[in-house]
Order: sequence, then structure tokens, then C-alpha cells
Amino acid sequence: MSTRPFGPIELKEPIHHSIYRVIYGDTDTGGVVYYGNYLRFFEIGRNEFVRSVLKMSYRDLEHRGLILPVTEVYCRYKSSAHYDDLLEISTSLAEFSRVSMRFHYEIHCLPDRRLLARGFTVHAATDSTGHLTPLPRYFQAALADINQ
Repeated sequence: MSTRPFGPIELKEPIHHSIYRVIYGDTDTGGVVYYGNYLRFFEIGRNEFVRSVLKMSYRDLEHRGLILPVTEVYCRYKSSAHYDDLLEISTSLAEFSRVSMRFHYEIHCLPDRRLLARGFTVHAATDSTGHLTPLPRYFQAALADINQ
């Protein structure tokens, strides 16, 4: 019986692919990537998705008063990454509403594309004081454009 209160984690177009090489600081003393760093890899993918697909940076959003804090995160680990591995972080926007969005991620090890982790993050739209706010029209329009 599954206790997960969410559907399958699937990537849908557009999918952004980021490449990252594991540095020594990402690993434990055995050279295995520390599990918490996968959430940092998700952040790398999400930042590059926003920059590439939505044509703006997180910094631009924050300068315009939009903050997107994580309200929920899930990561399913499938295999370990190690020091100096080359990772492909695949990111897609799974869904969005007036005040939130959900990104899906897959992390593969290159060159064999071995699946390392799959997960999601959910983000609330807040203003600079932390109050929930609707996603700005320019941002909703960019999201709608990519979901057609």
C-alpha cells in the first residue's frame, strides 16, 4: 500500500537538462554524494529551467518582488552518485495554479544514464514580506506559453 499523497513523478515538455559534475564537497568520506545535496541539484535544475524556458532568472523574479519558497519536497533515491560523476538534471514544470507551482526532476549519471533520483518540489508565490500572493501576470503568461 502506498502512503504517498501524490501522483507519479513524470517529466513533460518542455524539459530542461542541466549538466553538473560532482565535486568533492558534495560527498561524504566514502566519496558518495550526501543525500541532502540532491535537493541542491533540484535547485540547480529549477534555476536553469526558469532561466532557459521562462527567459528570466530567479534574481529577476526577486527584484520584481516575487519569492518562491519551497513548501513541499519529495525525493526517491534509486542509486548513488560519486565524486567526479557527471550528472544530468532534468527538470519540468508539472503544474501551476494562481499561487503555486510544482516542478518534477530526474537525475541521471552520464554517460550510461543510470537513474539516481526522482522527485518534486512545490513552491508558493509570496511577496517580499512572505505573504501569499498571486503569480504576476507576466509570469502566468510565461507558464501558460510553455504548457500549450
